[in-house]
Amino acid sequence: MAGMNDRHRPAAPGAGEPPSPIAPSEFPQHHVSRRPVLLALLGVGSLAGCSLIPGSSSAGGSSPSPQPTTPAPASPSAAPSPTAATTATPSATATATGGALEGWSLEEKVGQLMMVGVDATAPKQSSNEAVDTHHVGNIFIAGRTTAGSQATQKVIASFTGRVTHNTPMLVATDQEGGEVQVLSGSGFSDIPSAMDQSTQPRDQLEAAARTWGKELADVGVNMNLAPVVDLVDIDRPTTNEPIGHWGREYGHDATTVSSQAGAFAAGMQASKVIPTYKHFPGLGRVTANTDTSADVVDRTTGRLPDAAVGVFAGAIAAGAQVIMVSSATYALIDASAPAVFSSKIVTDMLRTEMGFSGVVITDDVSAAVQVQGVAAGDRAVQAIRAGCDIVLASAEPAAAADMVKALIAAAQSDPAFAARVDESAARVLALKGSLQS
Repeated sequence: MAGMNDRHRPAAPGAGEPPSPIAPSEFPQHHVSRRPVLLALLGVGSLAGCSLIPGSSSAGGSSPSPQPTTPAPASPSAAPSPTAATTATPSATATATGGALEGWSLEEKVGQLMMVGVDATAPKQSSNEAVDTHHVGNIFIAGRTTAGSQATQKVIASFTGRVTHNTPMLVATDQEGGEVQVLSGSGFSDIPSAMDQSTQPRDQLEAAARTWGKELADVGVNMNLAPVVDLVDIDRPTTNEPIGHWGREYGHDATTVSSQAGAFAAGMQASKVIPTYKHFPGLGRVTANTDTSADVVDRTTGRLPDAAVGVFAGAIAAGAQVIMVSSATYALIDASAPAVFSSKIVTDMLRTEMGFSGVVITDDVSAAVQVQGVAAGDRAVQAIRAGCDIVLASAEPAAAADMVKALIAAAQSDPAFAARVDESAARVLALKGSLQS
């Protein structure tokens, strides 16, 4: 989420005091392939000074190693500039699980590439149609609810029984804390903001996040589109509309962000909730919010060794399973397109240069003003073509129908695009497989 659309719109300030914070731990290690180029960039430790890792992923996995290890600290600025790659190497995850797609129709595979919004209190008919008619295999619990855990569980259960090939849904929400907490009421803690979390001892924060994760898992949520690892390192952090204005950042230096966001992620993973690291390559230096503004451009963030990108590199080195890509445009990396539509950012930079082999999810592209100049169906096609795996239609679920139809049409007319669909579907199925391990 770039900022605050319907799925992120903050509650009224001061709405409830957070419980005493909990402590963070290092981003847990996962069995995810590492590429030599990333190891060379990181040196002997993680870029952010801890074994980072949302995004989700965001983004670790639901089956973390029982005893995560902590790599030796290394300064983000110490990493040499990588050499830009022109082609992507297929993900080890995708190639290893290609057989999992046997017997799946194109329509069913495309459905795995979509995540549709489901209002937490009153799901729209368009959300039901996306699942029942278009085989959409993943949902995002959106809006705001204070109804508590029992009511939330009923809403989720009404969708998760309608699956394709007995494949579980990814059930995500935004449970960051502070101004961005979708689920509240009986059974849910009042989670402090990321800025407040950042002041807690790591072990305390991790323990708290473990509790918050269990609350999600108990109602059927298995993916949290958090933590935010955007580095807000500008002179006046509150002028950063999508992140700093709301206190969504874990501090203002790369080491603190990596450490504390890593603790949050570790707690989620320990409770079998997949964290999602967002919003690659960083939203901490923009002034406008892509949910509510067009032409949002970051003119300072570049490739490694930029510290803003370094926190994501640390997360990858620690085994991130899911990373969310922002819809801002990055002038120093690819001025021609928003990151979610940019193969230079998703495929060349994130996948090839940085070695990320997990799932890439877009920020919301159903209602964000930043992408409204592109037809809904084309948004989905451009995102998958760029290298994304899941297209998020959270704020306006009705957009999912056009997105699915466009993805199917593109795959039918273009064998290369059909191969991209298969690659992404395999990654998504592999991620879901981790939920059952």
